[in-house]
Amino acid sequence: MKKYKLVGLTGTTGSGKSTARKFFEAAGYAVIDADALAREAVSLPQTEVLLRHYFGCDIFHDGALDRRMLAEKAFAAEDKTALLNSVVHPRITPLFLRELRQLSDGGHTKIVFDASQLFESGMDVLCDVTVAVTAPPELRLRRIIGRDNLTEDEARRRISAQFSDEFFAKKCDYVIENLSGCDELRLGCERVLSLI
Repeated sequence: MKKYKLVGLTGTTGSGKSTARKFFEAAGYAVIDADALAREAVSLPQTEVLLRHYFGCDIFHDGALDRRMLAEKAFAAEDKTALLNSVVHPRITPLFLRELRQLSDGGHTKIVFDASQLFESGMDVLCDVTVAVTAPPELRLRRIIGRDNLTEDEARRRISAQFSDEFFAKKCDYVIENLSGCDELRLGCERVLSLI
């Protein structure tokens, strides 16, 4: 019998999802970070072989993956994004299950999976509840240009490679709209936390 509740926390880049995760942590949720799992997954030898094959050896410098160059290539076209996902997602799943088992064995009863590609990876089916954080595209654009030191074109490519707010509204159990910043986001998180 399962002893924990798993919340899938997702949303588009620049929406405020990482900040929302902190509110879940403050409410006692243990966190599984999909980005950390992805970094581990791409460091696996078999993943590196496939990335070199599909995206070129120039995405590695002195043996280290140039994540920005990989992102430029992967987000250049929809088929390239899908190709990257097909390489990385199957390698994230066992890492996720390992973390989930460790947290459950450690007595954690509330766990949040912070995953921007929750639905693309198919991991949403493992979650008891799904929550998305959304924000207007122009606001997200400004945030990710500043946060990730991207050009406007790079930022727009990343945004266009992701699902729309309408997708999340249809697919998720709860949506937190982050229109004006941290206070609104906190209230939205508190509302959702009171319901799940």
